[in-house]
Amino acid sequence: MKRLLGLDIGNKTIGVSVSDPLGITAQGVTTIIRASKAEDAAALKSLIDKYDVEKLIVGLPKNMNNTLGFQAKRTMNYADYLKEALGMEIIYVDERLTTSSAEAVLMQGGVRRENRKKHVDKLAAVLILQTYLDQLPL
Repeated sequence: MKRLLGLDIGNKTIGVSVSDPLGITAQGVTTIIRASKAEDAAALKSLIDKYDVEKLIVGLPKNMNNTLGFQAKRTMNYADYLKEALGMEIIYVDERLTTSSAEAVLMQGGVRRENRKKHVDKLAAVLILQTYLDQLPL
């Protein structure tokens, strides 16, 4: 089975995770500091090639009432660009509260406040991808 790449797309960063070859678990890979769409796509293309990825699993930041707000539409527009630029299938996963869950995990793990920012987007991407993997039939 080819791997999946999980993305937590923010305004300044993109948290990235990858599935294991069996599609059971998600592991954090990196956090990409956003520069330009072309540079972001090139960084993702490098990871797609490295891990032999077949699909991108993108966190969709819905509102708490399950509607699509400004940030969700912004994420979808960016994901549409990535779909074209990378020739990859995009699957959206509801990402409500993943960043706050990631923050809580880091706090419980004793990660200092100044270091949490470095890891929160990558961990949010892990939670997004793991949510998708857990919903797949066995």
